[in-house]
Amino acid sequence: MPARQPFTALCQNLARGPHAGRADLHLHTTASDGTYTPAEIVELARRCGLSAVAVTDHDTLAALPAARAAASGTDLEVIAAAEITSEYAGRELHLLAYFVDPDDGPLTAALAAIRVDRTHRFREMIERLRGRGVSVDGEGEAPDALGRRHLAELMVKQGRVGSVREAFARYLGDKGEVVVPKKRRPAAEVLALVRGAGGVAAWAHPAYDCTQAALAELRAAGLGAVEVEYPDTRRGRALELRAWAAELGLAVSGGSDCHGPGRRSVGACTVSSEELGALRRQVGR
Repeated sequence: MPARQPFTALCQNLARGPHAGRADLHLHTTASDGTYTPAEIVELARRCGLSAVAVTDHDTLAALPAARAAASGTDLEVIAAAEITSEYAGRELHLLAYFVDPDDGPLTAALAAIRVDRTHRFREMIERLRGRGVSVDGEGEAPDALGRRHLAELMVKQGRVGSVREAFARYLGDKGEVVVPKKRRPAAEVLALVRGAGGVAAWAHPAYDCTQAALAELRAAGLGAVEVEYPDTRRGRALELRAWAAELGLAVSGGSDCHGPGRRSVGACTVSSEELGALRRQVGR
């Protein structure tokens, strides 16, 4: 078949698969509440033809070295990233930090402090469970960033509940009787840390009460992007978010929010190479 012909190019693109040239910018590993290791995430991304991934573990960059080592010698780009817990207008807000310097002192110190708070919260929830007659042994190996799901999995492993779903329904749901509120840093503070580390932040899975005015306010505080492609969002909502981003000069992001096997698989939601390029151009602006 002649090279450089339209039909040849079409065949080559089909062979590469529908994810060729696309990026999944929202993925979790065993460093936080995911079940895939960093190397497994990289392998799954390569299998489906992605060109780039961002491992966005909660409040930690711990998976980055292993992910980059697994991708070494391949065409897959692994972006330094994290999903950082913050607060805006009295509510929890998650910010996806991209292209940050993993050795930046202020950012790494802030993330370490958040993880210490996570550990204290985890232990306090164990004590609350014990106060209700549910004994859980929380010692042993743990991921870098502890959360409610880890406690639910411990409860299943130790026979205190039959499933993770039951643990959340009876104890660990948002209004559960043993849940301890997170300590959250103001969004403006987190945005400044991300900018200071040479990165750009996106509003992760914006709730349906996210407004253009809220985006504008956060844009003024340093927000550079908004996640528009993510699981369970309606097409109309994605288009609305894209329109607001264009009006405000924000880039767009997107990803599967994969935590392991299931519907939110690696590559389930992606952005194009052009959109990734626009996000990259927000860095250092």
